[in-house]
Amino acid sequence: MTLSAAEDTGADDVAIHIHPPKVEIFDVAAMTNTDPKGTVRRVDEYRVEPFGLYMARRVVDHPRMDYVESWLLPRLGLRVTDWRWLPGQERDQDYYLDIVDVTVSGARWTSVDHYLDVIVRTGRELEVLDSDEMLAAVRAGLLDPGTAQRAMETTYRTVEGLARCGYDLPTWLAEHGVVLRWRSQRRRT
Repeated sequence: MTLSAAEDTGADDVAIHIHPPKVEIFDVAAMTNTDPKGTVRRVDEYRVEPFGLYMARRVVDHPRMDYVESWLLPRLGLRVTDWRWLPGQERDQDYYLDIVDVTVSGARWTSVDHYLDVIVRTGRELEVLDSDEMLAAVRAGLLDPGTAQRAMETTYRTVEGLARCGYDLPTWLAEHGVVLRWRSQRRRT
């Protein structure tokens, strides 16, 4: 397991950008996804399962990504994402997990990101990111200590489960009755 504060850069001394928790809206009826900046994007597919919500859509205006598939898993406090990278921009990761709270109101799902992320490299390792951002948000009053504690507990539970299952996300999720089906068939083994 690796702990990192500087996603993408590898730098040790990175200024922390303090920001409120990111809120994202998934409107199944309208087939849209509203990102934390308020940009509304068309969704190719939504799928509601008893354990969560699946979303697939094209990524526009991003220099490294082409397509995104995500699952919101409210009971586990996770958003599981698989990115399709543009040629030459690939990352050494199989799954990206955001620690989130999810609320559902009719056909509208809302996620609130609590800064902490886990990168899973199947069968090898995981990496926890952005604990520095979460702590800075708590100090700035943007995240209350109770929510931060819950986010840490979710992260610890996720890390422990993944490590116990050999860093195999599908195996760990199956223990919770969750089987993720992806639009893309390029799943790693």
